[in-house]
Amino acid sequence: MKRIAPLKALLTMTLFLSAMVATAFAQDNGSNLEETLKKLSQDAAKKYVSPVVSAFGSNLNGGWFHKAPSAKVFGLDLEVGLVGMGTFFPKDAEYKHFSESGSFRFNSTQATELVVNSNLGLPAQIQAALVQEITSRDFTVGISGATIIGASDDYIKINFSQQSVTFTDPITLLPRTVTISPDVITLQGIGGLGDVLANISFLPFVAPQASIGTILGTRAVFRYFPEISLPVTDITKDIGKFSWFGWGIQHNPGVFLPTPLPLDISLGFFKQTLKINPSGEIGGTVTPIFEASTTAYGITVSKRLGIGILNVTPYAGYLRESSKITFSYDFTLDPGTALEQKIPIDFLLEGENKSRFNFGLSFRLLLFNINADYNILGKYKSITVGVMFAL
Repeated sequence: MKRIAPLKALLTMTLFLSAMVATAFAQDNGSNLEETLKKLSQDAAKKYVSPVVSAFGSNLNGGWFHKAPSAKVFGLDLEVGLVGMGTFFPKDAEYKHFSESGSFRFNSTQATELVVNSNLGLPAQIQAALVQEITSRDFTVGISGATIIGASDDYIKINFSQQSVTFTDPITLLPRTVTISPDVITLQGIGGLGDVLANISFLPFVAPQASIGTILGTRAVFRYFPEISLPVTDITKDIGKFSWFGWGIQHNPGVFLPTPLPLDISLGFFKQTLKINPSGEIGGTVTPIFEASTTAYGITVSKRLGIGILNVTPYAGYLRESSKITFSYDFTLDPGTALEQKIPIDFLLEGENKSRFNFGLSFRLLLFNINADYNILGKYKSITVGVMFAL
């Protein structure tokens, strides 16, 4: 199966719908993010992409509603349109720089630097065998540097502590153990995009959305994009097949009450999944390059002021939410050489936001409905704007 760097897949969906941000995210000091992620092992990659993961998950859980359904036994309420979301990146230093211990595998250049800096004085043949042994295993190291929204010159550093390495001496063919001195390896050119994103403080996204109701105070909501090949551009080529399906339901229990409530109140549940499969591989047991799933549930309150085709509706909602994003890519060592290694990486990250409180306004003008709201909870604040054709 062909694998593509996870962040490229993640951002391609956003950038596919937001051309302005595409240019900014596609470049990283002259190399694209696919190449950047290929140089990062799992633990480093997790920390590097985590701010974007949380922002993306927050976007997906936004925009599901702009009112509670009416407390009607039956009524026609059909809407089709687009919802735009934008989640703001946190400004806290901890989101721009990370430092932790984790596993890392060195390429031959980095391994040679470790050996040379240890001043072991080994013959070339033995040194080559030691370098090969170092590149064949993972080491527990300190990893620090910029996240994707950090400074571009805050390069990721690998802090190697003193460790003993046992390998086969190519001359005696016997096991030999040497001690590698502490060292710091800097991954030159692998920093954040904070400089590029100086004028882009949020991650945008767009969702196609439709809703229909009302039956027994219940309204259904759908997000759907058929499986398609992403358009071929410098950013998207060879990414693969993109698909998206989401659904939700809102129910107004007031429909069963003998006396109408002064407000429309509803309970809601929303769920969705987005996938990017490798190019040319559809369905079956193919592992997606990128897969995001979200769930949200909670309560919505709204009050319509005006007549059916000309009104203003203030609304608010509280949701418990979760988002999970899985990545698959190849960590590539010594690309284009006889020593090239491709190590399959699969990992899952969860978005930090666990709840949201939205408040906003919805405007109905004849056959169109426009709404906007703001989420004030969580580390990642967000806005949504919806434009719907309504009946």
